[in-house]
Amino acid sequence: MGDSEAMVAQGYTSAPYGDYNTSAAATTVESTGQENASLVNGTGPEGGSSAPVENGKVADKVAVTAPGAEHGDNAVSTLSPEEERLWSIVRANSLEFNAWTALIEETERIAQDNIAKIRKVYDTFLAEFPLCYGYWKKYADHEARVGAMDKVVEVYERAVQGVTYSVDIWVHYCTFAINTYGDPDTIRRLFERALVYVGTDFLSSPLWDKYIEYECMQQDWSRVTMIYTKILENPIQNLDRYFANFKELAETRPLLELRSAEESAAVAAASDASKAAPSESDGKADEEKSQADGSSEQSPKLETAGSTDPEELKKYIAIREAMYIKAKEFESKIIGFEMAIRRPYFHVRPLNAAELENWHNYLDFIEKDGDFNKVVKLYERCLVACANYPEYWIRYVLSMETSGSMDLADNALARATQVFVKRQPEIHLFAARLKEQNGDIAGARAAFQLVHSEISPGLVEAVIKHANMEQRQGNLEDAFALYEQVIALEKGKENSTVLPLLYAQYSRFSYLVSGDAEKARKILVEALDHVQPSKPLLETVLHFESFLPAPRQIDYLAPFVEKVINPNSDAQNVASSTEREELSLIYIEFLGLFRDVKTIKKAEDQHAKLFRRSTSELRKRSADEFLSSDRTKMAKTYNGTPPAQPASAQSQWSGGYAAQPQTWPQAQAAPAQPQQWNPAYGQQAAYGAYPAGYTAPQAPAPAPVPQATAYGAYPAQAYPAQSYAPPVAGAAPVQQPTAAAPQAYYNTYY
Repeated sequence: MGDSEAMVAQGYTSAPYGDYNTSAAATTVESTGQENASLVNGTGPEGGSSAPVENGKVADKVAVTAPGAEHGDNAVSTLSPEEERLWSIVRANSLEFNAWTALIEETERIAQDNIAKIRKVYDTFLAEFPLCYGYWKKYADHEARVGAMDKVVEVYERAVQGVTYSVDIWVHYCTFAINTYGDPDTIRRLFERALVYVGTDFLSSPLWDKYIEYECMQQDWSRVTMIYTKILENPIQNLDRYFANFKELAETRPLLELRSAEESAAVAAASDASKAAPSESDGKADEEKSQADGSSEQSPKLETAGSTDPEELKKYIAIREAMYIKAKEFESKIIGFEMAIRRPYFHVRPLNAAELENWHNYLDFIEKDGDFNKVVKLYERCLVACANYPEYWIRYVLSMETSGSMDLADNALARATQVFVKRQPEIHLFAARLKEQNGDIAGARAAFQLVHSEISPGLVEAVIKHANMEQRQGNLEDAFALYEQVIALEKGKENSTVLPLLYAQYSRFSYLVSGDAEKARKILVEALDHVQPSKPLLETVLHFESFLPAPRQIDYLAPFVEKVINPNSDAQNVASSTEREELSLIYIEFLGLFRDVKTIKKAEDQHAKLFRRSTSELRKRSADEFLSSDRTKMAKTYNGTPPAQPASAQSQWSGGYAAQPQTWPQAQAAPAQPQQWNPAYGQQAAYGAYPAGYTAPQAPAPAPVPQATAYGAYPAQAYPAQSYAPPVAGAAPVQQPTAAAPQAYYNTYY
């Protein structure tokens, strides 16, 4: 057996992706829930061993560097102007999918005979997009064209590690093996490797058909029936066709050809046992007579070539028909989910909301069914199509954690943070929470630091969660220092939209965790000195002053309020008419608590002049408005429809984190505790073991219609959206499905 043939049979062993060893995370099969290692790796007792693989484990992490730097070929560095242009684009933004495809086409066009150049572009592209099975196939074809069969096998082995749960890539690999190798055992072991991963996939018919076709070419009818038997155990597409084909085969070939050696031996043993039982009750004479009648008449019919006992045939088919009926029953339960999957493969284009919701519903159903192997396989299928959505990775991790499969949970989290959604803050914040929960405080800090320094500097949610973690660890000064460092960085930016929110959060955090009212007040005063006055910031300051001990800084605050609500003021006014009107009402109610009637009357007159409505009209409320909570008010003003995602982003991280409503003072919520995954998972609803407000990022809800509000319970309001624009692919944006309405941050941050 040649080296490449041995590699096909045994499986290709490569370095783990990055620094993370994924070998412990093989999925489980059959009733025991443990995958047979020899079957996974395609090795029998005589074979070598290789690590189990899964979606996203690629052979090497290839950075987008100067062409030729890693391949050691001078020819690689000789680039056309168009190649230079395209390489510069993907070096600047490695997620620019359209630029990648154009670069591959250009390289193939001008460098057909330069395999080093082709390897470079494919290696680098597939390090970023390992789920693009079609490009693995094209890469293998290039290697085959230059006659490098060992390299072809290497590419296919990397492919089935990169996109393990793709039926198509296994079909291509098996087809290559059939056309290349003459050893049936080598080819069969490869088919069996493939079936371990994708044999139960509803859309696995092409692989089963290829396997049947191969065994029919070998005219090994017992193996053909064995394949049909395996198929009929699984609820896959075209099950009726497979059962009909099996019956036709069974009725046209003798059972002697259809049964395996083990089955034939078992039937013979059963036949002997059934004949031995009545002979004990008969006398020796009967036994001797029976033997004397001629053994030729007693020969089992299964040994007679070309003949089949109708009863034996009926029994043979009935066993498999029972499997078929059971599989059809389960198919009837999942067919609706399967038919709703319009795109089972990976693409950078976003999935529509209905398809995303269908995946959640399908996962809910399979998790309720309780078959752990099916759960793992469906998650892996889901994460081919939904690889760009952090919510599915988070759900997978939590599901595995709940089941006690920490190796699988850690593996999924590593793939998410290192490969598929590595540039999205949400997954790193989740990783930080999970690491803290598991006692890995250093790992949690590293995850936060990655967000602060590379992924999304200045992201307010990351600052809040990091500071809260340090406070839980008893490092209060470190938490204060974190706020101060981020505020200092934002002060150096021109027109920072998140600086007011950072000041407000820092002030509130200081008061709640230390009880230092003066420090909290000083932070807000500093905010007014350094940022443009705005409705959200002034609302926070007024609210804060309402419960702090006297003396209150009413006269100090008055000119800042005036700048916002009076459009004739000299300062540039960035507040909308709705925001100015709401702030005016809040200020009037604030004065009603702490000022004399003349001051109140003056403010009311100004309000009527500016907004042409009397304050008495605006103050009309029903009793339920007075008694309802902040959360109820938020629900009333939220229309349930998230704004459209910006067209320029593949996976826009919008300003939802900078749009948290403020209510002062409130005790900080207790940290969320891990719990059973909620089967009734709605689209982007709270994760079962994640804080309830941890939803997919979205822009803030539209501003509510102006209405008078009880001072102690402001309506939902939003700070200016905090933008986050990671490097994006050239394709259309990845739109997130509808999420739950944003909740007050003190009930969601931990």
